[in-house]
Amino acid sequence: MGWRVAIATLGMTCGVALGAAVGEDERHAEREAMVREIVAMTRETAATTGRRELRPRVIEAMRAVPRHRFVPAALERDAYDNRPLPIGQGQTISQPYIVALMTDLAAVEPRDVVLEIGTGSGYQAAVLAMLAAQVHSIEIVEPLGREAASRLTALGYRNVEVTIGDGYRGKPEHAPFDAIVVTAGAPHVPQPLVDQLKKGGRLVIPVDRAFGQELLLFVKRDDGSLARSVVLPVRFVPLTGPGVGR
Repeated sequence: MGWRVAIATLGMTCGVALGAAVGEDERHAEREAMVREIVAMTRETAATTGRRELRPRVIEAMRAVPRHRFVPAALERDAYDNRPLPIGQGQTISQPYIVALMTDLAAVEPRDVVLEIGTGSGYQAAVLAMLAAQVHSIEIVEPLGREAASRLTALGYRNVEVTIGDGYRGKPEHAPFDAIVVTAGAPHVPQPLVDQLKKGGRLVIPVDRAFGQELLLFVKRDDGSLARSVVLPVRFVPLTGPGVGR
């Protein structure tokens, strides 16, 4: 599967300790303001998403993770704005509201094993790591993947493993996954990801449409078929890699 950095699995123990530490830093007030905006936006979009509020565990994860540590130094002052920001290599860190919404859709439980496609700067992986036992994240852009792995290690997220590779193919050696979160727009739903999703598992993915992209939620039924829900229009960088064109 390619180059990887493993961060030892300690589940929520890591997340709780980290959350306590970063909650006391100088950007705490800005994170609180960001969370308030996420809560307000969730209510505003409820008619479209079907969600008037997000799970408390998701809100706490958003409150705890230091987003300013996941953006370029020149953009740290803008880290808690509710908008995407460039992180280099033509990639972006997603809008905080979208990160929170996708995390909520994934419905991650403390013992879950989660797959993320598109590590980017590592922010979404960090949020998922606060909620899951183990997060496997795949990044196709090697410099971003290396930087994200180092950043996650430095910040103490010990239950994340970053792999450099083709996210379209997933990570079959660690399947099945309780949830899969894709942070890039796909032309279609990758079959390898469907195959690697546990029965009852949830796949959150932006998919291209003629008018743009839609954020979709799939839940795998016991017979292997998928229940599909359209959440809302979104705009993500495209999913790339050898597998995408297949």
